[in-house]
Amino acid sequence: MTRFNTTFSPALTGASLMLIAGVLFAVVNTLVQYGTMIEGLSPPQVAFWQYAIALVFSVPWLMANGLKALRTLSPFMHIARVIVAAAGVQFWTMSLAHVPIWQAIALIMLSPFFVTFGARIFLRETASFERWCAVFVGFVGGMIILAPWSETFTAYALWAIAAAAMWAISSLMTKHLTKTDTSGSLTVYLLLLLTPINAALALDDGLTPDLSGVWGLLIAAGVMTALAQYALAKAYSSSDAAYLQPFDHLKLPLNVGLGIAVFGFVPPGSMWLGSLLIVAASFYLLRRENLKAAV
Repeated sequence: MTRFNTTFSPALTGASLMLIAGVLFAVVNTLVQYGTMIEGLSPPQVAFWQYAIALVFSVPWLMANGLKALRTLSPFMHIARVIVAAAGVQFWTMSLAHVPIWQAIALIMLSPFFVTFGARIFLRETASFERWCAVFVGFVGGMIILAPWSETFTAYALWAIAAAAMWAISSLMTKHLTKTDTSGSLTVYLLLLLTPINAALALDDGLTPDLSGVWGLLIAAGVMTALAQYALAKAYSSSDAAYLQPFDHLKLPLNVGLGIAVFGFVPPGSMWLGSLLIVAASFYLLRRENLKAAV
């Protein structure tokens, strides 16, 4: 009798988990946009409950890893990192409250270029002429998607770019902290500090939504956020980041598809042109980093 090998390779496991995380995040983005754009919830309220509920579902993991992971040589750097990440969450939620999901998700893909720019300024890393060309091409793609010259332009789209910048700064801080702290420490501080920071930002609007019918939406968004973060962490622990990068870019068609199905947001052709430039430039940056690491 032929016996089938049901053991997945690390590469297949990582790719599958990355795809699962992408699907979950796409659903979360759709829920957030529905709650803010259709139900009229304030973005700070949604951000608070989304991550508070995610924290609740992460308690078992925190109980198992929290105390030992809290040991760090850089507590203030952890706090600063989470504050910046919280700002990114707020900007991202505000963008979803006002602009089509296809535009927001395409603009958030500018984050790697902000990382390159920030690494040169804050970490004093050298950047070649080719890398700056890739950054330029990426931002050209972003301008095509943003289309500030068109009648459909709205300044609310700038919130997505601000979110990309904040998450890029958070990534640079994470890179600095990995020199002395473990990934467990980074995760624990993020989970524990993000919720109270979001709560403080939501106080002006009130922490409790007025509409009782949205609680199911908020709980679903929180649970899926926790599952997506877990799948993402497991994916990166299974496979190399360079290998997983193409699967991360699948977030664009996933979000666009849900935006069309739920809201009827059909992107123009310029979105695909701009996204092509961003993806091509980001792959070039990734290839340059791999070649640099191999030397």
